[in-house]
Amino acid sequence: MKLLHLNRSLDPAGGGLSEGVRQLCPHLAALGVSSTVVSLDPPDAPWLTNYSPAACGLGPVHGVYGYRRGLPSRLRDLAFGHDAVIVHGVWQYHGLATWRALRGSGVPYFVYPHGMLDPWFKRTYPLKHLKKWAYWPWGEYRVLRDARAVLFTCEQERLLARQSFCLYQARERVVGFGTSAPSGDADAQRRLFLEAHPQLQGKRLMLYLSRIHPKKGVDLLIEAFAAVATCDLRLQLVIAGPDQVGWQAALQRRAAALGVADRLTWPGMLSGDLKWGAFRSAELFCLPSHQENFGIVVAEALACGLPVAIAEPVNISAEVEQAGAGLVHADTAAATTEALRQWLAMPAAEQAQMGQRAEHLFRERFDFASVARNLLPVLRSP
Repeated sequence: MKLLHLNRSLDPAGGGLSEGVRQLCPHLAALGVSSTVVSLDPPDAPWLTNYSPAACGLGPVHGVYGYRRGLPSRLRDLAFGHDAVIVHGVWQYHGLATWRALRGSGVPYFVYPHGMLDPWFKRTYPLKHLKKWAYWPWGEYRVLRDARAVLFTCEQERLLARQSFCLYQARERVVGFGTSAPSGDADAQRRLFLEAHPQLQGKRLMLYLSRIHPKKGVDLLIEAFAAVATCDLRLQLVIAGPDQVGWQAALQRRAAALGVADRLTWPGMLSGDLKWGAFRSAELFCLPSHQENFGIVVAEALACGLPVAIAEPVNISAEVEQAGAGLVHADTAAATTEALRQWLAMPAAEQAQMGQRAEHLFRERFDFASVARNLLPVLRSP
């Protein structure tokens, strides 16, 4: 089987989606599915150079929406060499272009919304939602309606997707999402990270690793950390990730006002062994997001046997709580603080057991090997 993946962008600074697609492809290949990855990036985009499997860019495109004249015909030519197409993401032109290219062609397409239909966006950005309503009936509604299936990462995402628009029709399938088990030597990765940040040697690390964005609740985490920092002077909060909206300076000023500026480390975006080294060096991963479809970084933490403290709006929070793989709390400063206090009061043996349950949950639910096995029969269904 030959599968075409279509993404708006494969820029790793845009979040975990591009990395997720890259990691999924080898597991599909093990099941006999060869993948072609296409984005609307310019062909010379630097992140396409070392992307594996090989990826090509059909850009440049215009604006955030990603319009490009003639894109449907280019996609049609590509699709005819494949058995199926997966459109990753919604609200941008690559979805509508695929609908225009493939309706009536005999080549089925599938849509992975990746949380972009969550009603949180409707509540938080009402003006943007009105613009989406103007586009929905003739655009995204038809894209979802005519897809062979709309693929969801978890049951919670599927249920929430129905709440954003009253005009909604889709063949829904929950197939999961996740990451691959980390490769490389854990001790070497840990040493690499601590050598890059020697001030963290001997510290107790709480780790945030994601985009620095208001949606992610980083401000809640800083407030909570400041409230518990006196419990142990070895505690250090690592906030790793790209500052996409210029928020980091304001967060640093807030940390200074709370008296914990010297207890926070900002290493920027981490990748490869440095990223895995950060996970290996931490004792707790924290993500107090106000909205999070899946949270690939949560799966990565679980894969390292790292317990997590995540907010209820992270859509896999129910699975984490049920498995006893972490602490689940409301997306408020008070609830985040209480979760950190709960962790610090937990006996070391209980913390270690939670880490074991975290790794077990990853292997059972969020390993891409399992996701690929769930996805394949959906792709082959009539």
